[in-house]
Amino acid sequence: MKRQVLLLISILYLGSVNGQVSYSIPEEMAKGSLVGNIAQDLGLDVKRLKSGKARIYTGDSVQYIELNRERGVLLIREKIDREALCRQTTPCALHFQITLENPLELFPVTVEITDINDNAPVFQKEERRFEISESAVVGSKFMLEKAIDPDIGLNGLQRYTLKPSDNFVLKLHAQSDGSKKVEMILQKPLDREKQEHISLVLTAEDGGEPQMTGTMQIHVTVLDVNDNAPIFSKPVYKASITENSVIGTLVTKVSASDADKGSNGEVTYVIGNSMDTVSPLFHINGEGDVILDGSIDYEKQKTYHIDIEAIDLGGLSDSSKIVIDVIDVNDNSPVINMISTSGSVPEDSAHKTVIALMSVNDPDSETNGKVNCVINENIPFEIKFTSNNFYSIVTDSDLDRERSSEYNITVTCSDEGVPSLSSSVTLTLQISDVNDNAPVFERSSYEAYIVENNTPGLSIFTVKARDADWNQNARVSYILEDSSVNGVPVSSYVSVSADSGVIHAVRSFDYEQIKDFHFRVKAQDGGSPPLSSNVSVKILIQDQNDNPPQVLYPVQTGGSVVAEMVPRSADVGYLVTKVVAVDVDSGQNAWLSYKLQKATDRALFEVGLQNGEIRTIRQVTDKDAVKQRLSVIVEDNGQPSRSATVIVNVAVADSFPEVLSEFTDFPHDKEYNDNLTFYLVLALAVVSFLFITCLVVIISVKIYRWRQSRILYHSSLPVIPYYPPRYSDTLGTGTLQHVYNYEVCRTTDSRKSDCKFGRAGSQNVLIMDPSSTGTMQRIQSDKSILDEPDSPLEQKPPNNDWRFTQGQRPGPSGATGGPEVAMGTGPWPQPPTEAEQLQALMAAANEVSEATATLGPGTMGLSTRYSPQFTLQHVPDYRQNVYIPGSTATLTSNPQQQQATAQQASQQALPPPQASAQPEPPKAAQTPASKKKSTKKEKK
Repeated sequence: MKRQVLLLISILYLGSVNGQVSYSIPEEMAKGSLVGNIAQDLGLDVKRLKSGKARIYTGDSVQYIELNRERGVLLIREKIDREALCRQTTPCALHFQITLENPLELFPVTVEITDINDNAPVFQKEERRFEISESAVVGSKFMLEKAIDPDIGLNGLQRYTLKPSDNFVLKLHAQSDGSKKVEMILQKPLDREKQEHISLVLTAEDGGEPQMTGTMQIHVTVLDVNDNAPIFSKPVYKASITENSVIGTLVTKVSASDADKGSNGEVTYVIGNSMDTVSPLFHINGEGDVILDGSIDYEKQKTYHIDIEAIDLGGLSDSSKIVIDVIDVNDNSPVINMISTSGSVPEDSAHKTVIALMSVNDPDSETNGKVNCVINENIPFEIKFTSNNFYSIVTDSDLDRERSSEYNITVTCSDEGVPSLSSSVTLTLQISDVNDNAPVFERSSYEAYIVENNTPGLSIFTVKARDADWNQNARVSYILEDSSVNGVPVSSYVSVSADSGVIHAVRSFDYEQIKDFHFRVKAQDGGSPPLSSNVSVKILIQDQNDNPPQVLYPVQTGGSVVAEMVPRSADVGYLVTKVVAVDVDSGQNAWLSYKLQKATDRALFEVGLQNGEIRTIRQVTDKDAVKQRLSVIVEDNGQPSRSATVIVNVAVADSFPEVLSEFTDFPHDKEYNDNLTFYLVLALAVVSFLFITCLVVIISVKIYRWRQSRILYHSSLPVIPYYPPRYSDTLGTGTLQHVYNYEVCRTTDSRKSDCKFGRAGSQNVLIMDPSSTGTMQRIQSDKSILDEPDSPLEQKPPNNDWRFTQGQRPGPSGATGGPEVAMGTGPWPQPPTEAEQLQALMAAANEVSEATATLGPGTMGLSTRYSPQFTLQHVPDYRQNVYIPGSTATLTSNPQQQQATAQQASQQALPPPQASAQPEPPKAAQTPASKKKSTKKEKK
């Protein structure tokens, strides 16, 4: 505590000259100790230190001093060791700057560090050994190692003492660097026989309070017979070397001579001050060459002092000194330190506004350490030199954020060495925005189109304005300026979105009422005060095809009939009348075209496509009807097109009375047109009902037939012979199926001719009679074509040739019956399966359909195409018998087969339906027509 009080009392205030303050403090002061009242010494208020954010700038050096803004004093931040900080340099001082902001100010401060006796003298080695010849003469010199005391002044090394001092005394020699060379001088001849080993103590003392010492033991061994010591050629050697020289560089060469001969004359060289920093940097070989062992830096040490010693084998030695000067080279680039910078400045800043403060230092010397700083070009800034290697960057011209919102200021500092070295640092500066730009529209005026009949709220188009400012100053709002259109506020027509500028239609527009209108839109930014601009907008309404053509002539009246007269003598191109129509739309929506939709006689009149004129296209004749009704459709050219229809009544006559009688039924046509829609709907409903009914009936019939076939197959009664489906049975009155259709075409004069149609001759029913012996009976329908009063035809009974023999009837493969088996009197040898019956039915039906389409009138035929599963063996060859509709004749393939068939048929003929048990009636004779057809068939 006593020591701290003494140190505080020893603080010396040196004063402030031109804004520079200096202090003096001892080393090793405790942390937090007071250095000085900087606020008072600089004449500043403590509040200024706080508001200016005062701080200490030391550059790259360690900050030992800290600033207390609350008290305005400087305090010890780290304990200071003067020897570590400055070594032997005097005076030892700390240099730093105190910076203030708003405005920027800089105050240099110097704190001198005074030495205290905190280090004792120290020898590198605790002992030293000498071998001295007994013949050594009085006055022989033996150089001793110097002690090192890091303190300076009185606290440094002051004196040496050697005990005992019987044979040797100490002698000190002052040197140019302020140190002292210590030599041990022989003052009394040595006698090895009396004392071979001598022990001495060398003590080094400083002058501090309290005094501190260091000791080294000296052991002397007395040798024999070497009475000449080496001698250097020079007491001091001088040399120079450039910094950054490579290791192994020869610095200089020293030499020492010894008058002795032999081994006593051999000299070795050693460096004396091995404790110093010189020892690791240099070494000397046996030839006296001083070699560089480490890297040297001019900025760390400019001169080296080396003590050398020449020793012979007898232990005699001589000492000398080498002074080495280091030559500076330009090996350090300037060091740029930014003291204070501004991150952003407003674009309306005044000229010479300080942007940044910085310091530049080059450790090199002379011209190598002279620095010049510049900044990049074409920016509104400049760099100024202030003092003591300090620079400031200030504005040079007006700033504009819209032109450049950010600047990268590159500071380049170069020294004047050869070659020149440089360093650079880049400062990024943001330009803050000021609302100095009004919104600007993309166009000077806008013009937009909208189709009429739009839905309210429809987006028409967008106006866009841009503001060159930033953030809130660039936020644009859109406002519809007050105005009127035809006395109505424009806000009832359109609206504008404040944020997006989208213009919406408030109402539905009608081109026929308003075709265009104007208004103005204002764009306003969000700055303070706000800036604005406006633009003119024109909305054009586009026409839409929303109006059909209106027929002006002929006028359509509800009760009366208007007709145009055309004389029968009218020639080709006669102008009957002209249909006049208009369309209130515009453009191509109003282009009208006329077409003849319906006409009583389309070959007599035509309508002009563009003008609507109705003209005759041929000569009017007496055969043309008096009453002509033309339906003309008028269409516009819109998409989609709209149309109107007009009825034009034309009377082809020469006088009015003959026209009057023909046009009495024209009102009825109007009534017919009115009811046409109703009749169409009714017909559609009836057709749908009939279609569904037919589907139900067909399905019911199919099910019924399937069930009947199952009953017949599983019964124990004789099997009914199978007949192909589309052929009449043997007892029918006709040979065609009754599902055939006939299409009759008549000419225009067919009313003067007679045409008679025949209908189905009978309805055939198959009956199972248990009392019979398996014969098939046919019951003719009560109503036949002969019963109808208007039927002009009589159907003859069929001939017996029509019947099938047992071998011709369908059945399974190989089932053929002989002529002795009567038709219908017994079962087939192998009854056909249900699948075979179905296949035979389908094959026969397909063949008859094809034969009907391919044979000529009055003939029928079958082809031989059947499915692979059902061959010709399952169905009789119907091509052997051709049946002619309306005739009782049967054509066969050859006379022999026809005759055999006739004979077999006469023997096995079924009885007539009236008396099944009676004998068969005689075979009907062939008609001349049937004979003629048979002859033609045989010829073929």
